[in-house]
Amino acid sequence: MSDSQVEGAASTSGLGSRKRRWTELLAGRVKRQMYSPGTEQKLQESAVHLLRRHLNLNDLLLEVEGAPRKTLCLNQLIDPEACTNLSSSLIGSALRDQASRLGVPVAVLSSRMVASSITQICVSDGEPSHRVLLSAEQRKKLSSLLEVAQYLLAHSMFSRFSLCQQLWEVQGSLLLEVVWQLHIQNVVSFQELLESHADTQATVAWLFRNLCLLCEEMEASLYSDIASAMLSDLVQMFVLRGFQKNSDLRRNVEPEQMGQLAFVVLQRMLIFALEALAAGMQDGSPQHKVVKCWFGVFCGHTYDRMISTDSPKRFFSHTLTQVLTHKPVLRVSDAVQMQKEWSFAKTHPLLTGLYRRLFTMLSPEELVGHLQEVLETHEVNWRHVLSCVSTLVICLPEAQQLVKDWVARLLARAFENCDLDSMVTAFLVVRQAALEGPSVFPSYADWFQASFGSSRGSHCCSKKTLVFLFKFLSDLVPFEAPRYMQAHILHPPLVPSKYRSLLTDYVTLAKTRLADLKVSLENMGLYEDLSSARDVTEPRSQAHQDVEKAIAVFEHTGRIPSAVMEASIFRRPYYTAHFLPALLTPRVLPKTPDPRAALIESLRRADKIPLSLYSAYCQACSTAEEKKPESAAPGTKVEAVCAEGPLGPLAAALRELRAAMTDPTQYDVVAARVAVVSERLDAALGRAEEDGSSGGSQIQLSVLTPGLEQQEREVADLLLTCFCQNLIVASGFASPDRQGPWASRLATAMCGRRLLPVVLTRLCQLLRHQGPSLSASHVLGLAALVVHLAQSRSVLPEVPVGLPAPAEGLSVAEFLSSLLTFRTSETSLFCLKFCTAVISYSLCKYSSLSRDTLCGCLSPALVKKFQFIILRLFPEARDPLCPEDTADPPWRPLCRPSADWQQAALCLWKQRTFRELLKEKEFHLTYRDWLRLELEIQPEVDCLSDTERWDFQQWALHEYFLPKPSAAGGCDGDLQVACAVLVDVLIDFRQSSRSYNYSENSDLVLSGCPGNRDIFSRLQEMAAGLERGPAAPRSCSPPQGHFLFGVFRRRLQALASGWDVAARLQRQRELLVYKWILLGLPPSIVVGRPQAGRPAAPDCTEFFHLVNSELRNFSHGSALTHDLTVHFFRGLLIACSQSGDPSLTADLVLTACQTECPLVLTSALSWWPRLEPELRSRWRRCLQGPLPQELQRLWEAQRFGRSCLLPDTASPAPGPAWLSAAALYFEIQRAGKDRVKSQLERLGCQGEELLVFLFFFSLMGLLSSHLTPHGRPHQAVDTPKALDICAEILGCLEKRRVSWLVLFQLTETGGGLGHVLLRLAPDQYVRLLPFAFYSLLSYSDEDALIREDAFLHVAVDMYLKLIRLFVAGETSALSTVARSRERRGQGDPVGLITEARRFLLRSIPRCPKESFSNVAEVTRRRSLWCVCRGANESAVDTALPLRGQPGGVALALWPLTCRAVVASSPVPRPRVSGGCTRLSTVGFLQLLATSADCDPDVRAALLSRQQAGPDADLYREPRLF
Repeated sequence: MSDSQVEGAASTSGLGSRKRRWTELLAGRVKRQMYSPGTEQKLQESAVHLLRRHLNLNDLLLEVEGAPRKTLCLNQLIDPEACTNLSSSLIGSALRDQASRLGVPVAVLSSRMVASSITQICVSDGEPSHRVLLSAEQRKKLSSLLEVAQYLLAHSMFSRFSLCQQLWEVQGSLLLEVVWQLHIQNVVSFQELLESHADTQATVAWLFRNLCLLCEEMEASLYSDIASAMLSDLVQMFVLRGFQKNSDLRRNVEPEQMGQLAFVVLQRMLIFALEALAAGMQDGSPQHKVVKCWFGVFCGHTYDRMISTDSPKRFFSHTLTQVLTHKPVLRVSDAVQMQKEWSFAKTHPLLTGLYRRLFTMLSPEELVGHLQEVLETHEVNWRHVLSCVSTLVICLPEAQQLVKDWVARLLARAFENCDLDSMVTAFLVVRQAALEGPSVFPSYADWFQASFGSSRGSHCCSKKTLVFLFKFLSDLVPFEAPRYMQAHILHPPLVPSKYRSLLTDYVTLAKTRLADLKVSLENMGLYEDLSSARDVTEPRSQAHQDVEKAIAVFEHTGRIPSAVMEASIFRRPYYTAHFLPALLTPRVLPKTPDPRAALIESLRRADKIPLSLYSAYCQACSTAEEKKPESAAPGTKVEAVCAEGPLGPLAAALRELRAAMTDPTQYDVVAARVAVVSERLDAALGRAEEDGSSGGSQIQLSVLTPGLEQQEREVADLLLTCFCQNLIVASGFASPDRQGPWASRLATAMCGRRLLPVVLTRLCQLLRHQGPSLSASHVLGLAALVVHLAQSRSVLPEVPVGLPAPAEGLSVAEFLSSLLTFRTSETSLFCLKFCTAVISYSLCKYSSLSRDTLCGCLSPALVKKFQFIILRLFPEARDPLCPEDTADPPWRPLCRPSADWQQAALCLWKQRTFRELLKEKEFHLTYRDWLRLELEIQPEVDCLSDTERWDFQQWALHEYFLPKPSAAGGCDGDLQVACAVLVDVLIDFRQSSRSYNYSENSDLVLSGCPGNRDIFSRLQEMAAGLERGPAAPRSCSPPQGHFLFGVFRRRLQALASGWDVAARLQRQRELLVYKWILLGLPPSIVVGRPQAGRPAAPDCTEFFHLVNSELRNFSHGSALTHDLTVHFFRGLLIACSQSGDPSLTADLVLTACQTECPLVLTSALSWWPRLEPELRSRWRRCLQGPLPQELQRLWEAQRFGRSCLLPDTASPAPGPAWLSAAALYFEIQRAGKDRVKSQLERLGCQGEELLVFLFFFSLMGLLSSHLTPHGRPHQAVDTPKALDICAEILGCLEKRRVSWLVLFQLTETGGGLGHVLLRLAPDQYVRLLPFAFYSLLSYSDEDALIREDAFLHVAVDMYLKLIRLFVAGETSALSTVARSRERRGQGDPVGLITEARRFLLRSIPRCPKESFSNVAEVTRRRSLWCVCRGANESAVDTALPLRGQPGGVALALWPLTCRAVVASSPVPRPRVSGGCTRLSTVGFLQLLATSADCDPDVRAALLSRQQAGPDADLYREPRLF
């Protein structure tokens, strides 16, 4: 007992006798007992003996605690306040003695007492049936208890099994956190506890209930970190045990108890979540919380500690299977009808979130394979399967192609085995993927046409497959949406004529169904979107969309869209009743025709617009021009217009809003006032309700010529005026952060689908075209509106600013920032004002919010423009800021009538919050950004003088961006990097200047492009600085090439390859910019400099590669342009001047040109009369010696060529022969002679090889005269003269019996003629050699030609290549030149093919048998059907159905069909004009469509001649020896 208790007992004893205290008795006894060495030991033994004889455990614990209780148990020890003086050893000793007295094992007694204490802890805070977490007090008690249990466990005084048994007896009171604490403290593990219970079902029920409670408490609990750790540990254990590698729960053997239990618990939780989703739970409900939390356990970080095992992957795969097969009650017909409601956007976010988490553990290939396996082996829930497909193609772009391949395999299997399941799966998957839009997956119509619209489709194998296809499509008709039937009708499968009835029956059935649904096929738009949720669109609404799309396609291609051409022929009712009225909407015509006007004019010239309709359109446009309103800023005349009329109610609602926002007591009614404004806006714009399908759409507007109807403009002006006036009024009595929500709510009201384009168009007019004329109040108001629109960027659509629109769409904030330009001094000052206002308003409005919120309200482009203009206009802003240079945002000074905008801008520049904002990476003004903005400046109207502009650019380049680290947007001090970035930006600027500032008169003349020409001067200065650096030392490795060619090479690799017109024009435009830059930089860049102390040639590899791979293909004939040729030789002279042996350097370079880049030498010969004087003058002045040997060789070659045309004896031809031949051909061109036969005959025996090369150059000249009929001034040889020159040279070759067929068999392999000649001609010229071959055959000796062994091989090869050129459309590049009457057919490619075919059929029987040794391979591997397959198959597909129609109808439709084929072809095609040409083209198209081989007659003639017996060759000379 304590001293106080003893003292109290003494004071209450009877008779007043005094009893001594317990301490006094002990003290007295100690004094009477003498100390001896063994006394202490004896005393301890006596005490222990006494305690063991008279010990009562409960009394002892009561004695220690000092608190009387009726019931004594071990849980009294765990009170933190009461057990501070207790030790675990004392408790262990006491438990051991008590167990000895009771006759039970101490471990059992300890376990029972711990279990009893746990129960007391769990129920101490009330009923635990609806919670799983402990309170803070309970957690402290449990911690103390677990310390005791750990001690007992360490000293073998504790039984885990006994504890588990005791806990299961009180499982109704057991909290899940207690079990988790026992696990992590290593007292009892999860597995031990769960396996100790015999009733597995009860264990599963207990776990399921507690897991649901844990998930429900997760968000609301104060201890969410503990709950999250609990759930993570539990799930990890369940996954690890339930999905072990060797476990297979589908076998009949008895699985491991823990594995089975874990599997069942996970399965039950998933089923509960899926059923809750199917039942349509409410957000925030307990079920919703449980499902959300449980799906969250599929995050990857939950399984970080299990990454070395495959259990998580097996668990995810099993879960995906269970989701896809959960309650498969929907039939295929249900899926066909309902799948449009299962797109990604319409699927529950929790389910799509689950899919995304499951996808993280599996690769796209594994996911598609797993999906395929589940569909083949299980009954599936189609809703889950199709929503999974949508999520797959949206979230994993790399899976899109895998899905396409999977569908292709399904189709192949379906038609191979007539497998209906594969067919159903393929169609459902494709339709589901197409619902997500063309950016994710091709539209259903495109897929259907690609799969079944050609002869390559699997359905064309047999009648059986055709019947199977149409039976399947017919079965779908009662269930599918009208859009799909429309696609099947408008893009029907390709069907042989004898099975045409199958297609006719299906079309009749589908049209009947559409009629029942009251859907008109004729009113279907040209550009239907099958991803739209709505099946039927009003024709008028669809027509406006079709017009916008057609204008965009026309602007991009320059041709009438094929869809429009087809509609004008085959869908005449929709075209005339809806499309043309939408296109011909009256308006004020622009001075420069815009794309809409150009499209209208093209349709008029093609007779696609009725004359009466066009006349009415022109008259209406003239009327609109007379009523054109004057341009004005918002606010002028608005009040007068709105006082009466349809805008009166809207103006009244806006006045009520102003009254509410100026009164702080009425801030709560602002929302109601804005709602009234929105309602009256609908009435003012003349529409009743929003269109249903607005999600994800883009805004269509013209930046350069923004136009609005009068009503729309009045509404926009009224809104903008109200907004500006309200802002000025509100700023007069409160700062932006205390003005209430009126501004954001009114800005939100302007974001309606119909109103937003109107507002943005008016803002485009004001900011881009009328900015300098806006008043200060307008600038402030519009700046605030831009801030609030930027705040709503996440819910606003994108704004396309170029073509193609989806690739260049900008957010609304970025689009409005792009309207601010710096071209003139006025626009630069306006940009300074507007940027200052926007940033100041943002800092004042959102200063108290987080940095992320502030960044979200500002466009990075606008912040960068502010930095650019303030650094440009104010030299003091370029100095480093002192730490004490701080100021408040200058919004309030800007609202004053006498605002100083420049001072406000400087104040904002020094503002602390703004400086901190500039530290964000997205707001860094990088070197590339600065270059783009500086290039917009037009020096002649710049606000800086020439000297000031030079100073600023020098500071920006060398003091600001050059030393700046690359992480902050600089160049790390590397001048070469600065030059490379400048070149890259300059090329981009030159390329984009036409796309944004489009005009009909734009061309490829780069000198006329707008922009700051001084930037190129800075590039020249920096490049010269690099060139003036020290030469490479002797020991250095060879140079890596100039940075300029590295930029060119990288950009060229990124361009689209191919020889279609678009790719060639893009590449040509790019190369023109390269050439412009190259010519503006020092010539030494082209040739390079020799290494110091070495007589080696400079490294020209980069330039040679550029010439051979790119510039060669855009050269004229066999020569580069004069400026580029002169530039190269100037660089050569500079390199020679820096070399120790100039002559040797020049010889080495020019010798390398002979093998690596012969085009440079032929270019020098082409321009020699203008090049020679400069070369000789510079060489004599700088190097003072005779010309080097290789330059002398060029002079000799030119002298030889000139002497050949003189009556005197020709000088000897220098080597190599091709060089002399080039010189002679260029002299023939310059002389303009077409009769050179007599001069060529004087060449002598040396002229045979030379004549072959000369014939090659004449062939290039012939093709050049066709491709560029006007030629160049010094090479003005028209086609007849070029043909005559070729004929003269051909005659000389045949007279000398020199074979010239080798020129049509050139290859790059080996060291033959092809190695040089193929580098002297553009690739297009080489591909057109078959045209030249058959153009010249009439001038050759046919009998002599036939006797050559190689003739038949060459002739057949050229014939097949000529056909391929025609089908690919490349012969359309050849100009049609007037011919004499006897040669009329040679200018027409079709006529030339006809003549070539006749020539072959006439020549093949006369060819010797030996000629067939090389032709067999050609006839086997080339077939016209393969050629057709490589070209546009729509021509064949269009021609086939017409053959089965009656003769009169077919004859009437043939011209229209040919025009449609030509218009719809993706490659250029020969123009069809004139009756004779049209008939020949039609006949050739029929041949393409019906021929199963290349040419039956030619093939038959070849086989017949090959099988004939040997003939006596009368032309062969006798062999005498």
